[in-house]
Amino acid sequence: MSTITPFRVEIPQSDLDDLQARLAMTRFADEIPGAEQGVSVERVKRLVAHWRDAFDWRAVEAGLNAHPQFTTEIDGQRIHFLHVRSGNPDALALILTHGWPGSIAEYLRAIEPLSRHFHLVIPSLPGYGFSGPTRELGWNNQRIARAWAELMARLGYERYGAVGNDGGSMISPEVGRIDPEHVVGVHVTQLFSFPSGDPAEFAELSEEDQAGLAVLDWFWKEKGAFNVLQSQQPQTLAHAVVDSPAGLVGWLAQLFDEDLDDDFVVTNAAIHWLTGTAGSALRLYWENARAEQPKEPTTVPTALAMGEGDFKSIRRFADRDHANIVSWKTLPAPAHGHYTAHTATEALTSDVIAFFRGLG
Repeated sequence: MSTITPFRVEIPQSDLDDLQARLAMTRFADEIPGAEQGVSVERVKRLVAHWRDAFDWRAVEAGLNAHPQFTTEIDGQRIHFLHVRSGNPDALALILTHGWPGSIAEYLRAIEPLSRHFHLVIPSLPGYGFSGPTRELGWNNQRIARAWAELMARLGYERYGAVGNDGGSMISPEVGRIDPEHVVGVHVTQLFSFPSGDPAEFAELSEEDQAGLAVLDWFWKEKGAFNVLQSQQPQTLAHAVVDSPAGLVGWLAQLFDEDLDDDFVVTNAAIHWLTGTAGSALRLYWENARAEQPKEPTTVPTALAMGEGDFKSIRRFADRDHANIVSWKTLPAPAHGHYTAHTATEALTSDVIAFFRGLG
């Protein structure tokens, strides 16, 4: 079945009324003052108050509906996507992939500057948002990449680039691996390459890379609980996050930078909540923990543009996994954090434009 169907976001008012009632009845946790044991009660109270009193879902809905949206079925799974065509009919196409705890909202600010130069396809991951929950096992990064290659072929794009952040930074290189005949390049904000266990990999690491390793070590020891739980028992957590919007936004907030605007955090939480995918989105971690990892490096031209203060990619490990890295940089200040398409739109989109232009 290859039908492509136009789509509009139209959340029933009854769902919004139910959400308001649940937010109003939130029972907040207690905490020990000064103890750093996760997302604070103060932050959750602020986000819940913003969601109840200031957040305008209908404005978000109108913003989404300002762009052409569609659904199609690929490999038995509903796939929702924005498809924004450039004014130049001969423009290169890009497929932009988000991650968790984000959504297509990550890229809304990037649409206008990028669509001046490219046709844009921005899908909701299987199990996320308007793609709806996954209905069977097996939707790992590689299967998603195959679905993306099919989506771009279905849309008639014979040449395209893959762009990603967070989980999208893992999926986009896989799109290049699976479809190298059509993918001209991959641009990501992280390259998730880690030590293999070979002591030789640590020889003569620069001070900068050693500092990066120290940050990674701290992150996994102090903030890696989400990965452990979601890769082992996503269903156990699902019971809480699909029933309590406050619990959902509290769980998501652990990986939304503290200095992100509350509206962006709540927009992403609302998409998870109102589509009933807060639980199914967690499954991607379970799937990837059980997937067989590729043995050979990717070969398509690859660009990395890191945000200052975000995950620190290490070139030695990345070169092992990606054989054709042609651009490696940290975005210029004030670009920082994990969601640069939202917080540093001009810096990130300028780098995307320059990279793909440079490929000819």
